[in-house]
Amino acid sequence: MDRIPSWRKQGLTEEQIAQKLGIAYSTLNLYKDSHLALSEALKKGKEELIEELEDSLYKKAMGYEYEEVETWIEEVDGVQKKRVKRVKKIAHPDTGALCFALKNLAADRWKDKQDTEQMGERIIVNIEPPPRPEVTDK
Repeated sequence: MDRIPSWRKQGLTEEQIAQKLGIAYSTLNLYKDSHLALSEALKKGKEELIEELEDSLYKKAMGYEYEEVETWIEEVDGVQKKRVKRVKKIAHPDTGALCFALKNLAADRWKDKQDTEQMGERIIVNIEPPPRPEVTDK
Protein backbone atom coordinates (compact mmCIF):
# COMPACT_ATOMS: atom_id res chain seq x y z
CA MET A 1 0.00 0.00 0.00
CA ASP A 2 2.96 2.31 0.66
CA ARG A 3 4.12 2.10 -2.96
CA ILE A 4 0.79 3.11 -4.48
CA PRO A 5 1.17 6.89 -4.00
CA SER A 6 4.69 6.80 -5.48
CA TRP A 7 3.49 4.76 -8.47
CA ARG A 8 0.69 7.25 -9.04
CA LYS A 9 3.15 10.13 -8.62
CA GLN A 10 5.34 8.53 -11.30
CA GLY A 11 2.41 8.84 -13.68
CA LEU A 12 1.08 5.29 -13.63
CA THR A 13 -2.63 4.98 -14.36
CA GLU A 14 -4.95 3.06 -12.09
CA GLU A 15 -5.03 0.29 -14.70
CA GLN A 16 -1.23 0.01 -14.55
CA ILE A 17 -1.29 0.01 -10.76
CA ALA A 18 -3.81 -2.83 -10.80
CA GLN A 19 -1.44 -4.78 -13.08
CA LYS A 20 1.48 -4.14 -10.69
CA LEU A 21 -0.67 -5.40 -7.82
CA GLY A 22 -1.60 -8.47 -9.85
CA ILE A 23 -5.33 -7.75 -9.81
CA ALA A 24 -7.90 -6.80 -12.42
CA TYR A 25 -8.76 -3.12 -12.83
CA SER A 26 -12.37 -3.92 -11.93
CA THR A 27 -11.16 -5.45 -8.66
CA LEU A 28 -9.14 -2.32 -7.89
CA ASN A 29 -12.28 -0.26 -8.41
CA LEU A 30 -14.23 -2.50 -6.01
CA TYR A 31 -11.43 -2.19 -3.42
CA LYS A 32 -11.37 1.60 -3.82
CA ASP A 33 -15.05 1.76 -2.96
CA SER A 34 -14.71 -0.43 0.13
CA HIS A 35 -11.23 0.58 1.39
CA LEU A 36 -10.82 4.27 2.12
CA ALA A 37 -7.04 3.91 2.62
CA LEU A 38 -6.60 2.60 -0.94
CA SER A 39 -8.73 5.37 -2.39
CA GLU A 40 -6.77 7.98 -0.41
CA ALA A 41 -3.40 6.49 -1.49
CA LEU A 42 -4.38 6.73 -5.17
CA LYS A 43 -5.71 10.26 -4.68
CA LYS A 44 -2.62 11.44 -2.76
CA GLY A 45 -0.22 10.20 -5.43
CA LYS A 46 -2.23 11.83 -8.20
CA GLU A 47 -2.38 15.15 -6.34
CA GLU A 48 1.40 15.09 -5.80
CA LEU A 49 1.95 14.36 -9.50
CA ILE A 50 -0.31 17.26 -10.48
CA GLU A 51 1.54 19.60 -8.11
CA GLU A 52 4.90 18.62 -9.58
CA LEU A 53 3.60 19.07 -13.13
CA GLU A 54 2.19 22.48 -12.24
CA ASP A 55 5.52 23.51 -10.72
CA SER A 56 7.36 22.32 -13.84
CA LEU A 57 4.96 24.14 -16.15
CA TYR A 58 5.34 27.33 -14.10
CA LYS A 59 9.15 27.11 -14.26
CA LYS A 60 9.06 26.39 -18.00
CA ALA A 61 6.66 29.28 -18.64
CA MET A 62 8.55 31.82 -16.53
CA GLY A 63 12.11 30.72 -17.25
CA TYR A 64 14.68 29.82 -14.63
CA GLU A 65 18.38 29.61 -13.82
CA TYR A 66 20.19 26.34 -13.35
CA GLU A 67 23.71 25.11 -12.89
CA GLU A 68 25.38 22.64 -15.21
CA VAL A 69 28.20 20.61 -13.67
CA GLU A 70 30.90 18.89 -15.73
CA THR A 71 33.30 16.54 -13.93
CA TRP A 72 36.42 14.90 -15.33
CA ILE A 73 39.64 13.31 -14.12
CA GLU A 74 42.88 14.99 -15.13
CA GLU A 75 46.43 13.86 -14.53
CA VAL A 76 48.73 16.57 -13.19
CA ASP A 77 52.39 15.68 -12.45
CA GLY A 78 51.52 11.99 -12.35
CA VAL A 79 48.65 12.52 -9.89
CA GLN A 80 45.04 12.10 -10.90
CA LYS A 81 42.89 15.04 -9.88
CA LYS A 82 39.19 15.45 -10.13
CA ARG A 83 38.19 18.65 -11.92
CA VAL A 84 34.75 20.21 -11.72
CA LYS A 85 33.43 22.97 -13.95
CA ARG A 86 30.22 24.72 -12.91
CA VAL A 87 28.35 26.92 -15.38
CA LYS A 88 25.23 28.93 -14.57
CA LYS A 89 22.72 28.83 -17.41
CA ILE A 90 19.34 30.34 -18.10
CA ALA A 91 16.32 28.52 -19.48
CA HIS A 92 14.33 31.28 -21.14
CA PRO A 93 10.54 31.45 -20.83
CA ASP A 94 8.75 29.06 -23.16
CA THR A 95 5.94 30.65 -25.19
CA GLY A 96 4.15 27.32 -25.61
CA ALA A 97 4.01 26.82 -21.85
CA LEU A 98 2.95 30.45 -21.38
CA CYS A 99 0.08 30.09 -23.88
CA PHE A 100 -1.06 26.82 -22.33
CA ALA A 101 -1.07 28.29 -18.84
CA LEU A 102 -2.89 31.47 -19.89
CA LYS A 103 -5.51 29.56 -21.89
CA ASN A 104 -6.29 27.56 -18.76
CA LEU A 105 -5.95 30.31 -16.16
CA ALA A 106 -7.65 33.13 -18.08
CA ALA A 107 -9.73 31.28 -20.66
CA ASP A 108 -12.08 34.22 -21.18
CA ARG A 109 -9.19 36.36 -22.47
CA TRP A 110 -6.84 33.71 -23.93
CA LYS A 111 -8.69 31.39 -26.26
CA ASP A 112 -8.06 30.64 -29.90
CA LYS A 113 -11.59 31.34 -31.00
CA GLN A 114 -14.06 33.89 -29.68
CA ASP A 115 -17.82 33.66 -30.15
CA THR A 116 -19.62 36.95 -30.53
CA GLU A 117 -23.21 37.81 -31.38
CA GLN A 118 -24.01 40.60 -33.77
CA MET A 119 -27.63 41.56 -34.34
CA GLY A 120 -28.89 38.08 -33.48
CA GLU A 121 -26.34 36.42 -35.72
CA ARG A 122 -23.61 34.20 -34.26
CA ILE A 123 -20.15 34.95 -35.60
CA ILE A 124 -16.99 32.99 -34.84
CA VAL A 125 -13.85 35.09 -34.96
CA ASN A 126 -10.66 33.11 -35.53
CA ILE A 127 -7.80 34.74 -33.60
CA GLU A 128 -5.07 32.55 -35.12
CA PRO A 129 -2.52 34.40 -37.29
CA PRO A 130 -2.97 34.15 -41.05
CA PRO A 131 -0.78 31.62 -42.87
CA ARG A 132 2.60 32.89 -43.98
CA PRO A 133 3.11 33.36 -47.73
CA GLU A 134 5.26 30.74 -49.37
CA VAL A 135 8.83 31.77 -50.14
CA THR A 136 10.13 30.68 -53.51
CA ASP A 137 13.71 30.69 -54.70
CA LYS A 138 14.37 32.62 -57.89
